[in-house]
Amino acid sequence: MRRPSKDSSHKLSADSQRLLTLAQAVGQASSRIEERNWERALDNQLHKLLKTGHQDTVDGALNALFSLDLNAYDILMDSVEAVSESATIVHEDAEYDVLLVAAPILAWTRFSIASGPIPADVLNTLSAHFSAHLLADNTHMAMSSMLFSIDQLPRTHAEAYSKTHKLALAALKGAAVKTEVKIQETAPFLADTRYLVAAVVAPAGEAMFRWQMPGAHLHQAEERRLALEQWRTQAMPTVARLLPGCGIELLLPEAYYMACREADKQIRPISIRAAVHYLTHSLAWEPSDLRAVIAGFGEENADGQIDEYRVAFTRRAESDVIYGVVWPLYGQEDEEGTPPEGPLAGGLAELLQPRTPVEEIVEHLNAAGVTIVKKLGERYVAEYCDDCGAPLFADPSGELVHAEMPEDAPTGTEHFH
Repeated sequence: MRRPSKDSSHKLSADSQRLLTLAQAVGQASSRIEERNWERALDNQLHKLLKTGHQDTVDGALNALFSLDLNAYDILMDSVEAVSESATIVHEDAEYDVLLVAAPILAWTRFSIASGPIPADVLNTLSAHFSAHLLADNTHMAMSSMLFSIDQLPRTHAEAYSKTHKLALAALKGAAVKTEVKIQETAPFLADTRYLVAAVVAPAGEAMFRWQMPGAHLHQAEERRLALEQWRTQAMPTVARLLPGCGIELLLPEAYYMACREADKQIRPISIRAAVHYLTHSLAWEPSDLRAVIAGFGEENADGQIDEYRVAFTRRAESDVIYGVVWPLYGQEDEEGTPPEGPLAGGLAELLQPRTPVEEIVEHLNAAGVTIVKKLGERYVAEYCDDCGAPLFADPSGELVHAEMPEDAPTGTEHFH
């Protein structure tokens, strides 16, 4: 489901209005030539705004289009993401294409998931594997010397634009990338994502990834699979040094926003499994001793829109909520689910029926051994604890409460994903 920025303004600046008009023009183009012409104009305008840090101007246009023209909103969002994560630059009289890439790492543990500066020897090893197994010939790359949590990634398109160009210049010069001076603290979770971030630079018009190279075109899907397999095999021991005590899964490094969205989705079922594992081992219970309560939550003035589901855990025959997990919705997802993507084997009609998020959550709960699941039909306003900021969860009777572990439970990580 599409979601606008929280901070909206009804009065548009001249630059915001120009973005709005250009995005609508792209959507109304009657030919590819006209569409690309408008796209260039839109990209040029975005380039000027992001380079000078005018994120508020971009947000103003996005907010206006969200209520005015959803097709143009999607066009502008796609464009601003593309301009902030990619570029064509000139260096020493040669033209290069640049792409900001994120390599997501799914991690889960009963302890803490590390983030922060990467030692130089580890960074060099990861960079070497990244180049050897993922990138096309004749490319350059520079990896940030930070292992990022989601709270430490660029927060705006303007910040992503700045990081793209900073890393690209380092890649072309072969220079080291300085660690960020200010590091945002991140809350500990049982399951969370960490990111390696790099800029890939290739001669203009040439391949960036191995599966894009001319010899791989006829079997690019297999080449992509093999690249991921090699990345996992070669990088895993080094990544494990950065994340001691954690279960780890490496996802395919991709364009920055695509990789982050895919990681956001893939961490959700792991959060369910990690919560069940934590509760059963901390309390010496079996998964069958647990009950899960699923409720939908959204903003107060959102016309019934569900932004996330919250899964509360209780003991099977009790009502006290002892733990909770948040399952946010992303992109085009909503409470009705989204149709499956990709080829459908057999073409069976039932495969065309989308799985709802609730059905997915129940499936993962059942797979983890939790068979007693209560689904509440009421939509709740997303509320949080005034003291600690933790989300409130619905208990079996539908009352919103703070999740509290039993007093005799061992102390440890008690945050919620």
